[in-house]
Amino acid sequence: MSKYETLIKIIDELRNEAPGNFTRYHPKDNELDKLNQARSRAFIHLFLKGMYGLDKFQEREDYITDDPYDGGVDAYYIDASLKEIIFIQSKFRTNETNFETKEISYDELLAMDVDRILKGEELDERQNPYNSKIKTMQKKIQEIEDIARYSYKVVILANLKNTNDSNLRRLTGGLSSTIFDFEKCYSKLVFPIVSGCFFNADEIIIDLSLVNKEGNEGRIGYTVHTAMSDCKILVTYIPLIEIGKILYKYKNSVLKYNPRCFLGLKDNSVNRKIADTVKNKTTNEFALFNNGITILSDETSINSQVAKKDRAKLIIKNPQIINGGQTAVTLSSLYEGCKKNNDYTMFDDKEVLVKIITFINDQSRDDDNEIKQKKFELIENLSRATNEQSTVNEIDRRSNERILVDYQQYIYDDFGLFLNRKQGEFHEGLDKNYISKKQIIDLSNFMRIAVSINGNVKKARQSSDAVLFKEDNFKKYLNNLSDYKKYIYGYYCYQYLVELEKHENNYGMDKYGNALRYGKYAVINVVSRKFNKKIKISQYESNIKNITEKVLDRWITFENYIIEQQNNIDYFYKYQEDDNTKTIYNFDGYYKGKTINEDLISFDFEI
Repeated sequence: MSKYETLIKIIDELRNEAPGNFTRYHPKDNELDKLNQARSRAFIHLFLKGMYGLDKFQEREDYITDDPYDGGVDAYYIDASLKEIIFIQSKFRTNETNFETKEISYDELLAMDVDRILKGEELDERQNPYNSKIKTMQKKIQEIEDIARYSYKVVILANLKNTNDSNLRRLTGGLSSTIFDFEKCYSKLVFPIVSGCFFNADEIIIDLSLVNKEGNEGRIGYTVHTAMSDCKILVTYIPLIEIGKILYKYKNSVLKYNPRCFLGLKDNSVNRKIADTVKNKTTNEFALFNNGITILSDETSINSQVAKKDRAKLIIKNPQIINGGQTAVTLSSLYEGCKKNNDYTMFDDKEVLVKIITFINDQSRDDDNEIKQKKFELIENLSRATNEQSTVNEIDRRSNERILVDYQQYIYDDFGLFLNRKQGEFHEGLDKNYISKKQIIDLSNFMRIAVSINGNVKKARQSSDAVLFKEDNFKKYLNNLSDYKKYIYGYYCYQYLVELEKHENNYGMDKYGNALRYGKYAVINVVSRKFNKKIKISQYESNIKNITEKVLDRWITFENYIIEQQNNIDYFYKYQEDDNTKTIYNFDGYYKGKTINEDLISFDFEI
């Protein structure tokens, strides 16, 4: 399934969220024009959900103005935290080629009456009254008390090339503009929506209590020198309910550098013990028992002059929780239950120790690739160090390795597939029916395919994840980013073998010997020898099917060959029992045994 097909799947699921009385979102199967119009409108829903976290249908619909006499404004959004008012002009394309190539016309941009609307005009230039949604927008803007602090921006949800900022400003009445083309849609909307990272926490504001805190507004500050730049550490106690709110709202978006994602942290026996301490204690033992939470920040500030006694505000920009994820996720689950019952008393007077690490960068060099790389390395080291005290298995420990992050991005960009770096990373996409399981690549299986392609079929089939994902093995087999296409070639071969197995009785042993039952990684090893970087991605599956069938045609001959080899006597041998000669065929042991690698090289598969 291509990225565009995944986009359509998401859009259709967003349409399905519309109540039945919103008939424009539910055209009949034979009403193609109405279906395209419904998808065009739902495309704006996707943008509002992905960029601003509007998860409910009605709250998104309230911001959509796309109707007759809309002044060329298809939607808007008032961002109170960033003090921005965003006007959206959208142009959805109904097929993949047009979506990725066709541009919005200048005439469509010139049709935007943003200037007239902001001046309070009730009629467009042709003296038609603006529709009710536009008038509602005007009223909302009028009601903003600190409107002087707001800026205005136009988002063009369409392709538009070879246009500089000054030309765009002329087209949009002098307002700042952002082009959200097809590539941004795939990278900033589709992938984040599927992975549950669709709403980034650009800035969070936390209410602090200063009760029981002595001096310096209840915090300790410390500056640390690192190879990248200075870091400032702020340590304070934060109310449990505030942590619960953050995780409930942002989920995976604040766990990007944590070795496990929201779902992977949710189901754990440790979580039950954390929850019991909160629910069953009326006093603040939690502050004593819990090791605390570590948060990364790009900028941190605290202010106790908020006109409330013993209260302060803590502001964290671009927060990421790298340690204490289980604690935070557990508090999120408790908060969700309290929200349903509208009873938050279990959180009263309970706090947790939080360490906030703020990077102090040279802003003039913020785009420097070397700075970014060093920062990422520091984050990796921090995450690794802070999680060594808790039980984290090897596969989780590797989940944020730079090369895996890059593999995931490249595989998605080229193939529209999702490499599952963390347990449950794409639960959101599966749960909402945005993607199917076939589009998700299991990380353990991906590693085994890489190991087999690199010539070690024995290790691919025999070794546990704990062995394969040890640092030395991981770096040995996943060390070259340019190999990602070859590994996906092998993955398509694996998928073909799995599908073939489903349609065969007894693993198809009469046709293919033990290839499907025990030898999938061996087959992948042979097939992948025919990988060529010049093969078009659109031809991968047909190419692999052709080669795999040729290899399978030779597999029984291959197994007859290995049975006769003296070096395989540990797996295939004869023995006498009474007057009968019996033969042992241990194919299970052979395919994870010491001779398989050499045999695959010595046999001629004639491909």
